[in-house]
Amino acid sequence: MQPARRNRTHLQAFVEVVRRVRDGSTLAPVRALVVTNIWPSAAAPQRGIFVADQVEALRRRDGVAVDVFAFPPGPRALLRATATIRRAPRRAWPYDVVHAHFGLAALPALAARGGPVVVTLHGNDLFVRRSRLATRAALPFTALPAAVSRAFSRNLPGAGTRRRVAVLPVGISLERFRPIPRAEARAHLGLDPAGPYLLFPHDRSRPLKRFDRARELAGDVPLLELGRVPPDEVPYWINAANAVLVPSQDEGFGLSVIEALACGVPAFGTPVGIHPIALGGIEGAYVGEWDLERWRAALAPCLEDPDPRVDGRARAALFSADRMAERVVEAWRAVAAGSMGSRRSGAYTRQFGRVGDRAPARP
Repeated sequence: MQPARRNRTHLQAFVEVVRRVRDGSTLAPVRALVVTNIWPSAAAPQRGIFVADQVEALRRRDGVAVDVFAFPPGPRALLRATATIRRAPRRAWPYDVVHAHFGLAALPALAARGGPVVVTLHGNDLFVRRSRLATRAALPFTALPAAVSRAFSRNLPGAGTRRRVAVLPVGISLERFRPIPRAEARAHLGLDPAGPYLLFPHDRSRPLKRFDRARELAGDVPLLELGRVPPDEVPYWINAANAVLVPSQDEGFGLSVIEALACGVPAFGTPVGIHPIALGGIEGAYVGEWDLERWRAALAPCLEDPDPRVDGRARAALFSADRMAERVVEAWRAVAAGSMGSRRSGAYTRQFGRVGDRAPARP
């Protein structure tokens, strides 16, 4: 027996079996319930659109059935959601796995008693103190904790020592994020066709995104902001900009730079989350520690060029929602297989091998 095989975890071995038999259609359908408090609504269509994109990608896959239990943010909504799920009879949740998106959603997910619970942590569930306390309390009862990036996984208690953590990014919609002629995008938004413009792709009220840095960097150049912009309008804002600025203090993942690359627009980011992997080696993009003068020097060519573009779509495709959905299904099947413990919640606190924890190779 080769040493490499001796060192494989049970989960890694199971994933290989899943991949071998998947094309032969010998796998039983997997039924999943997604529980989340980050989901689009009429009042906030942009909230959690990345979770909705992943659900749609999962539903496009053969042999996968996904239902969604979404509830609004806030402590009262969380209590109502938990009570609603707890009151339902066990037969109301006929699922192989329950997948919570955002740490607080793990509480109602565990109350469902509908199968082992996977929880994907996105950032603020561990960065913000109030969310962090509840999230950390729920994690020991979940079957598989997951982070949206390998860098962020280090924030999970015991990651890599007492417990293995999966890396399950959500991905982007390549259909929605696509290149649009800059003149067309600016005309659509009623902007000066001559520009230039820069884009801060977040709400300025989120402190870790560091709007103050973006504003200082932009100087006299108009700085566009994304607040409650409907998802279908976001690509116009990205394509209207000479560059997208993401000078974050920290990131769980960092979808904004990938969305910019999918649109062929230069993206600038600090080396947090997925930024180093997504931006590294892309001519015209920039990743580096925050230093105002260095960022200004790197940004200057984008402001001088009336139509700056980058060849980033192939890199962005590595993080498509469909590609990431495949990894999620592999994790679901491994957890639901039953070979790692009984369905009692305590049995799922053992260590799990990582699913897709390696950074994708750079093109």
